[in-house]
Amino acid sequence: MHTATRRCCTFLVGDSCFAVDSTDVAEVLRGGALARVPLAPAAVVGLLHLRGRIVPVIDLAGQLGIPTSAAGRGDTHLVIRLQDEWYSLAVDEMLDVIEIPVDRIEHAVHAGEQSAHEMHVGVFAGPERLVHVIDPWQMIQSIGRSRGRTTGIQGASHGGQR
Repeated sequence: MHTATRRCCTFLVGDSCFAVDSTDVAEVLRGGALARVPLAPAAVVGLLHLRGRIVPVIDLAGQLGIPTSAAGRGDTHLVIRLQDEWYSLAVDEMLDVIEIPVDRIEHAVHAGEQSAHEMHVGVFAGPERLVHVIDPWQMIQSIGRSRGRTTGIQGASHGGQR
């Protein structure tokens, strides 16, 4: 019997381990100058210029409710591609790509109103640590809703290939 798995990229934000589907990940960058954006949602800490593409950088610690003192520098960029748009998730440290058995993910239960944690899919008890599986698309959508828009924030292309 074959158990279905999700191939995920794992990373740290503060002392917690998180994972996103590896199929959403375009690349990982370290450092890089950010351009500040006036009037941007609080979750957008700046824009990253990536080979002709302007990529919004999301403060993942803030979105996950991790206090700034617990989070590291967040100078590693997990660049993801969601529905033909590009975003960077500011993370503290990249870990490994792992296979997570789908039937071993304990799914989150949401009670009452939706919160910034609606992106949390569930938790996997890995051999070394707990891994919080998140859905970055839900996070992007919640950022857009917090600004009173339904389409979310948009990455822009300036001459680069998609």
